[in-house]
Amino acid sequence: MQSSVFDLMQQMGHEQLVFCHDPYSGLNAIIAIHNTTLGPALGGTRLWNYNSHQDAIVDALRLSRGMTYKAAISGLNLGGGKAVIIGDAAKVKSEGLWRRYGKFVDSLNGKYITAEDVNTSARDMEYISLETQHVTGVPEYMGGSGDPSPFTAYGVFVGMKASAKKVWGNDSLSGKKVLVQGVGHVGHYLVGHLIEAGAKVYISDINETKIKETVEKYRSVEVVEGSKIFDMEMDIYAPCALGATVNDESIAKLKAPIIAGAANNQLADENIHGPALVQKGIVYAPDFLINAGGLINVSAELDGYNRERVMGNVEKIYDRTLEIYNLAEKENIHNQAAAMRLAENRLAAIASVKSRL
Repeated sequence: MQSSVFDLMQQMGHEQLVFCHDPYSGLNAIIAIHNTTLGPALGGTRLWNYNSHQDAIVDALRLSRGMTYKAAISGLNLGGGKAVIIGDAAKVKSEGLWRRYGKFVDSLNGKYITAEDVNTSARDMEYISLETQHVTGVPEYMGGSGDPSPFTAYGVFVGMKASAKKVWGNDSLSGKKVLVQGVGHVGHYLVGHLIEAGAKVYISDINETKIKETVEKYRSVEVVEGSKIFDMEMDIYAPCALGATVNDESIAKLKAPIIAGAANNQLADENIHGPALVQKGIVYAPDFLINAGGLINVSAELDGYNRERVMGNVEKIYDRTLEIYNLAEKENIHNQAAAMRLAENRLAAIASVKSRL
């Protein structure tokens, strides 16, 4: 028997779930607000052709929960939220859909602030901004920060270097075999950083156009079929597409000492697969820790955007990653649990401060 929506919200600790429908534009959206202890919930809007409404709900809930941890561990005064729009991006995108969605975002009076995510862009955020001020990631010519993908990719890159230092004693990626699964916006930029660092890069993606674009720009990359990813020997596995690729099947096959990628919710079940990675001797860089660069970037728009300050904050992911590894070792827990503990400690501390005001 499937859990009810309220059961799922209670299990994950959510505050609010908003369903948005507009027959004229074809909008079907879900906004999930997980936790606003630290501030308003900021998180992107994902446009995806889900198999069912239940799948969309679960994804929104899981993603918004991850945003709470991402903001908390990054030292941001923001809560966790996320939105999903159900549909085929090639068919449903329109100015009307985005502006109607913007009205729904505006109706939450600033409790939720949106931004880009999978299949959404700075141009889409520009349409949303016509109906609400509670949007970030708008184009640079509007005073925004534009596409957050380069910052997400750079955060993953420095988290990967910290992981290399943990495993090999130094953070050089020169000569390391890195498989980047998913070469969308973030994966594409990550490939560039890796090649510049001297890594041997392999790529895989279900989208042939993205594969072609990446190969044309970075001639040295090699393409691996999706079905053969976990058959090859590699130094670092970098999942940069959708979540849950680290599961029973992939862990059993994986031949890499490090997992460090940009995808959200990489562990199919954090309570099972976090410990399983430890047992196999694989160092896992918690996703919400190292993929926080995009959030750090768009959040800076709220206080007056400064690119240099953003890059400095993204670079802190390196030291924070090592801090998590040290905590996990000290407490004898897996890395995901250590990262969650650090985030939860901050949430509890700030909740306590606010309760005494």
